[in-house]
Amino acid sequence: MSQAPTALIVDDEPDILQLLGITLSRMNVNAKKAESLTQAYQLLKQNEFDICLTDMRLPDGDGIELIEHIQTNNPELPVALITAHGNMEIAIEAMKAGAFDFLSKPVDLNALKNLVTTALKLKTSQAPSESDKKPIKGRKQLIGETPIMKQLKQTILKLARSQAPVYINGESGTGKELVAKLIHYKGPRADKPFVPVNCGAIPSELMESEFFGHKKGSFTGAIADKKGLFQQANGGTLFLDEVADLPVNMQVKLLRAIQEKSIRPIGSETEVPIDVRILSASHKDLIKLVEKEAFRQDLFYRINVIEIRVPSLRERVEDIPSLVKFLLEQISRSQSMKTPGISQAAINKLKSYDFPGNIRELENILERAVTLSFGEDIEEEDLNIQSTLSHSANESEFLSKDIHDSNAPSWRGEQSLDKYLELIEINEIQKALNEAKGNKTQAAKLLGISFRALRYKLKKLELD
Repeated sequence: MSQAPTALIVDDEPDILQLLGITLSRMNVNAKKAESLTQAYQLLKQNEFDICLTDMRLPDGDGIELIEHIQTNNPELPVALITAHGNMEIAIEAMKAGAFDFLSKPVDLNALKNLVTTALKLKTSQAPSESDKKPIKGRKQLIGETPIMKQLKQTILKLARSQAPVYINGESGTGKELVAKLIHYKGPRADKPFVPVNCGAIPSELMESEFFGHKKGSFTGAIADKKGLFQQANGGTLFLDEVADLPVNMQVKLLRAIQEKSIRPIGSETEVPIDVRILSASHKDLIKLVEKEAFRQDLFYRINVIEIRVPSLRERVEDIPSLVKFLLEQISRSQSMKTPGISQAAINKLKSYDFPGNIRELENILERAVTLSFGEDIEEEDLNIQSTLSHSANESEFLSKDIHDSNAPSWRGEQSLDKYLELIEINEIQKALNEAKGNKTQAAKLLGISFRALRYKLKKLELD
């Protein structure tokens, strides 16, 4: 028979101590109580705990001091702060200091049970190795042993033990979603859903329904109840990719959902509690968007409690050989063929290239090379890239020419296919807008697409 877990409760209000103690007892969790920091420190010396719950205001200090003490002396112990209702600044400060999570007063007992259940999973979950050799539930691995990648892996392991919102920053194609998945699957929510959403791909008029769900008959076309993304991710993680693309009115509603830990489906008269960890990412500079008032400052601070940066491929050139080996094996397996070799000259060519599209571009280059090469090994000429291109100059040159001109540069040797197609799209949209003298409705007709589709493309390509 396994021993029941033990919690340390720190609060100077007897009623709160009693309420927390009774709730934990019903969860088969033993509780020891302290009414001050001094008592808490003494109990921590004398006992081993599985979780700590602490109030912010204590007679001889505050909860942040206790969190910092635990981080220094017992970093494996998850500690949650109980704050006054609506005091998000304190909650954010606590999580930056290392708190596992927070609860607001009056304490919602269901939220307390969810928090304790999640925290206790940390002790029973298998700690992953730093080398990250095993795939996470069939997903791709984080490949690389350069110092910057070893540091990233260590940071992921640390963040996986927390419930703090994490903002993942990095260029397009660096693997931000993979980092989010690793944080989820290496943490206590691994057996619950990981729900990714591209915020730039949802039409603005459907966004509230997509995030919060709706009730049958709440609007035209609502023929049945629908669970939103928050409810789909309940108990797990909601990953907001390209969060910078959220319209301002949606940012307000998202902020409230995150702070209140509840959502209201369209057409519903009651709120639904949610237990979701928020991870977000963008390749854009959110700080600049905040300065331009294109992104709410309060939402930025709420999702950016902890920031993690994913390095570009240019910053870890020495990882390219191991990445190439891994990707070639993946590509060959998907095409049911023998994994080809690759010459040292080809590796050197890849190492001299600056990869504006990062790992995603490397994968595209290798997939094309595997398809088009004739020998058993991939050679330098099979890659169809040039070394250390000045991409901004190439883009300017490309956009200044008519793409139908026979002198227009080919993507082979100058751009990745994705980048080339994007540049074609930008060029054609700009031509249509010029011809329509800025009239977007007329430009959409010239392009043979709907006005809504043009509006989406303008936003996506940052032409608006």
